[in-house]
Amino acid sequence: MSLRTRPTAVPVEQRRGAFDRRLIAPMVLGSVLNPVNSSMLAVALIPIGRAFGAAPAQTAWLVTGLYLATAVGQPVIGRLVDLFGPRPLYLCGTALVGVAGVLGVFAPSLGVLVVSRVLLGFGTSAAYPASMALLRSENDRIGAERSPAGVLAALSISNQVIAVVGPTLGGLLIGAGGWHLIFAVNLPLSLACLVLGARFLPRPSARTGPARVDLPGMGLFALALTALMLFLMAPRVDRWYLPLLTLAAGSSFAVRELRTARPFVDLRVLGGNPALLATYGRQLLAYTSSYAFLYGYTQWLEEGRGLSASAAGLVLLPMSATAIAVTAATGRRAGVRGKLLVGGAVQLAGGAALLLLGAGTPGWALALLGAALGVPQGLTGLANQNALYAQADPDRMGSSAGLLRTFMYLGALASSAATAAFFRHGADTGGLHELGRLLAAVAALLLVLTLADRSLRRVR
Repeated sequence: MSLRTRPTAVPVEQRRGAFDRRLIAPMVLGSVLNPVNSSMLAVALIPIGRAFGAAPAQTAWLVTGLYLATAVGQPVIGRLVDLFGPRPLYLCGTALVGVAGVLGVFAPSLGVLVVSRVLLGFGTSAAYPASMALLRSENDRIGAERSPAGVLAALSISNQVIAVVGPTLGGLLIGAGGWHLIFAVNLPLSLACLVLGARFLPRPSARTGPARVDLPGMGLFALALTALMLFLMAPRVDRWYLPLLTLAAGSSFAVRELRTARPFVDLRVLGGNPALLATYGRQLLAYTSSYAFLYGYTQWLEEGRGLSASAAGLVLLPMSATAIAVTAATGRRAGVRGKLLVGGAVQLAGGAALLLLGAGTPGWALALLGAALGVPQGLTGLANQNALYAQADPDRMGSSAGLLRTFMYLGALASSAATAAFFRHGADTGGLHELGRLLAAVAALLLVLTLADRSLRRVR
């Protein structure tokens, strides 16, 4: 009598060669850690300043610390994802989010709270590069020729939704138990990510040799980017040393990466991929325009138009709703060029429309303009994400995705510097018109870059 072994059960997704949908929950939940921590803090700066007796210039480091850590951490951790696989970096990053949450809850001073935010920046930097690498490896496993447009759209929509509801959620938490709760909320989120990640994320395959980490290259990259971002946050003559430090560290970084056998950023490969470089350029332009409108328009609504903070928020609500609706409606369409052209054209029209606004502009027109500018927010970010998925080297998908986020943050900082320059005497209508001209010029450049890039016709 022979003994027959029962075959091991194989999940239906893997048997059919379909995308393993169990990966979606940890990817989406991990990717919202950054926007939820960014948006909730907007309503907590005043209570935190009161608790520690700190001025706005000091509490601003809670925002700056997260942005700096995220902009540097995304490509660095993304490269580690490429070398060691998505699972270990995802688990380490989300665990660090929990540690940062505990530190924030019990922070005895503003300095410790800033450290907590920096740790949050690094911890939340792991999920997006890991998710993009997972999408690539999963698509390769099932032999799919097209990009997983639906999953990419889900990542984009979840980030937009969280960015919209984040301030409301933060306000509710502060009302229920004080500003400490916006840090405490990271504990259940971190735990959920750890459980889902440990259960569903695939273990990395065995490697034939040791992975070499280019620590000097990462250090020089971090130094150059940090110096650049610190200057963009407050560009002044007395900070002349920061551009020089950026140039020196950047030049040393380039020399290092061109000479080492296994660089952090393979500049030769990147230089030979003009399509990907164009995508990074479009990301910078798109988010320079997007953030400049978001923050500049909001400030003008309150100062130039005389609306309260709550009324200004209501005027901008249609913009968020439009962005989410557009992403949901177009997300499953993998085409990129059309989305970028429509997004750039609407941004150009929006910049021109700012020139027509004044103190007597009716409220319905203000809300309508916001709703219209939600269209490029729903199109351009998703289009650049899809383009990167098709253009990046599969073996460097994590670091390539991280660099895409870095260019987004550089756009945010460039817009912040522009808004500060145009509103140097307050958020008046004259400054808004100057901002409108800048937005129109940036959008026009985005359109030119899109029309000139013939490779986008092949992206599906």
